[in-house]
Amino acid sequence: MATSNLLEAFRQTYQNFQLLPLVTDDKLDDFRIEYGTRVRLELEQVLEDCTDINNKVIFTGHRGCGKSTLLAYFSRQIRDNYFVVFFSIADMIEMSDVNHINILFAIAVQMMAKAEQDKIKIKESTKQKFYQWFATKTKTNLEEKKRELGLKFNLFSWIKTQLTTNYTTRNEIKQEFQRNISELTDQLDLIATVIREQTDKEILVIIDDLDKLDLGVVREIFSDHIKVLMRPKFRIIYTVPMAAMRDKNLRTIMQDESNNQVKLMPVSKFFSKQESHNSDALPNEKNVNTFRKLVEKRIDNNLIETEILEQIILKSGGVLREAIRIMNQCCSECLVLIRMEPEQTNIKINKDILDTALRELRNDMARPLSNNEYKLLTTIYHKFNPDDESDQDQFLDLLHNVYILEYINDNLWYDLHPIVIDLLNRKGYLLES
Repeated sequence: MATSNLLEAFRQTYQNFQLLPLVTDDKLDDFRIEYGTRVRLELEQVLEDCTDINNKVIFTGHRGCGKSTLLAYFSRQIRDNYFVVFFSIADMIEMSDVNHINILFAIAVQMMAKAEQDKIKIKESTKQKFYQWFATKTKTNLEEKKRELGLKFNLFSWIKTQLTTNYTTRNEIKQEFQRNISELTDQLDLIATVIREQTDKEILVIIDDLDKLDLGVVREIFSDHIKVLMRPKFRIIYTVPMAAMRDKNLRTIMQDESNNQVKLMPVSKFFSKQESHNSDALPNEKNVNTFRKLVEKRIDNNLIETEILEQIILKSGGVLREAIRIMNQCCSECLVLIRMEPEQTNIKINKDILDTALRELRNDMARPLSNNEYKLLTTIYHKFNPDDESDQDQFLDLLHNVYILEYINDNLWYDLHPIVIDLLNRKGYLLES
C-alpha cells in the first residue's frame, strides 16, 4: 500500500478506536455489536414493572464495560413507548462540581429541551410559565437575551452552556434550592405531567456518566441526598461506579432506597477463576469472538496480523474500552512509524507494535501506584480477594480505575487487569518465594 494511502488508512482506523461510547445513531449503526443483551432486557423488564413510588434504577458496572453504548441503544429501542431523555452529566455540569441539586436541575432542563426538540405541543401559557421559572432561577433576562441574539436565542441551550461553564450560575442554583429542594422536585413533576399528557407516554430519564465521578463525590451525592434523587415521580436510571456498589454503606443505602432495583453490567470472562493464571489455558471462544467482532468492525484486516488480534483481546481483561484503548495505542504507534519510515509500505499492527503500545499503557498505569498499592494488587492476584486488613478505600480506588476487575460466575471474585499483571511481573512482585 502506498505511504499516503497507508497513512490515511491508519488515521481513519485511529478515529474508529476513539475512547468514546457509541451514543449517536450513526455510530451505533456503524460500530455496535450485540453485547449485553440480557442486561438490556432486564432493564426493559424492570421499567415495565415500575410503580409511582418504585421507579428508580441504579445501573452499575466497570468503567468501560459498555454501559453508555448499551444505554444509548436501549434508549433508541424503547423511544416508541417512552418519552426518553438520555444525557451525559459530563455534558451538562463540570464534573468536579456535580451535586444532587444540579443533577435534578439538569434533568429539568433536558426534559424541556427534549420537549422542544420533539415539538411537543404544550399550552402557550404553561410553556411561558416554565420559561419564566427557568429564567428566574438562572437569573436570565429573557427580553435582553432575545434582543442580543434574536431568533438564535434558545433558553435551554443557553442554560446548558451556563451550567457547563459558569461556576456562578451553578452556585446560585445550589444556594437557591438548598433551602427549598421541594420546589425543584415539584417543578420536575409538573414538567413530567405536562409532557406525559401531551405525548401519552411515560417519562424515562437516563443519566449517563455519573459513574465517572470521583468516589468521594459519589458518596456525598448518594449517601447524603439519595432520598431527594428518588423523589421525582417518573422513571430515572442513575449510573453509578462499580466501586460504589462495593462500599458496604453505599451499597446498603442504594439497595434500600431503590427497592433493590440495582442492575449490573458485568465484564466478559475469558478464563475461569481456576484457569485465569494458567498460561496454557484456552480462553472462552464465544467471548473472544464477541470482542473480535468489536475490533473487526473498526479496522481493515490487512492492517493487523490475525494472531495479534487475539493477544490484544486477551490483554483487555474482558473490558470493552480496554480493547479499544489498546487498539487506539497500536494505531498511534503505526502512524508514528509511517512518518519515521515512509519507505515502508507494509506496516501493520504486529508483535513489535503491540509490545510498544503495551509498554506505553503499562507505564501510564504504573505512574500513580504506591508501594502499598502494589502490595494490595499482589494480594488480589494470589487470593482473588482483598484481605480483611486491606485498605478499603485503596481497594475501591483501584477497582474504580480498572486496575482490579470484578468477575462473576457462581461466585464473585477479583483479578487484575492483564497489563497490571505484566507490570507486577516486571517489578518482581509475582516471583515465587
